[in-house]
Amino acid sequence: MSTGGTGTGVGRVERLRRYPVKSLLGEELDGVEVTGRGLAGDRERALLDLATGRVASAKHPRLWSGLLGYTASTGANGGVAITGPDGRAADEAELSEALGRKVALVAERPPGATVERAVPEEVLAHGIAAEVSFTVSELGREAPDGGFFDFAPLHLITTSTLDATGSAAERYRPNLVIRTEGEGFVENAWVGRELAIGPTLRLRVLAPTPRCAVPTLRHGPLPRRAEALRIPAERNRLVPLDGMPALPCAGVYARVLAPGPIRTGDGVRLD
Repeated sequence: MSTGGTGTGVGRVERLRRYPVKSLLGEELDGVEVTGRGLAGDRERALLDLATGRVASAKHPRLWSGLLGYTASTGANGGVAITGPDGRAADEAELSEALGRKVALVAERPPGATVERAVPEEVLAHGIAAEVSFTVSELGREAPDGGFFDFAPLHLITTSTLDATGSAAERYRPNLVIRTEGEGFVENAWVGRELAIGPTLRLRVLAPTPRCAVPTLRHGPLPRRAEALRIPAERNRLVPLDGMPALPCAGVYARVLAPGPIRTGDGVRLD
């Protein structure tokens, strides 16, 4: 596949996705600037659980699966608008009532901010309403200060992986969906290498993306789908980072080496 420029062409940018508020549904883009903090406006805000001081995340679905019924979009002035399942604007009070926990929308990541991650196999076995084990992890280990990233500022997934899982991209919450020709989880081979996209953007692929229970949950109109986790668990268990066990993975995390614009249709080259 030829994409122009140096390096080996591996695909093209098919979709760009931004999530202005962590764990809420996001928005589709045709083009956007990418800085060291990822896509401009991505995950700049989150809902804070005022009872625990932790960031609300659908990774703990018994508490927060309802977040995926709300959509966040970026306003013309850089602000964020949140709408509910019925399309009406939703504020902190409505979100708190709907979620059954008092939350505040915050734009500054508290020092040492953490999220709870339910053990995904237990969620599969017992359902999202069950009391299951969970771990607590700090946000943004490979991201610059600011923002509410799980690990790194960019998440990529290929159409080959989506075809392998039979699931919509929205379930995995990527920033970039890359159209590829190979079969299976082809982006596994990109870990540790650099990607060049468009005129100036360069990324370093850091690690496979371990999957939690989130892909299995209802996402707006998309119904629950256990296979979105079960298939990676059966076909693509990897050790994402040293010291971690083998986990179900789909997609890869990346950091920005050189910023630049990105648009749908841009060629993706592997160096």
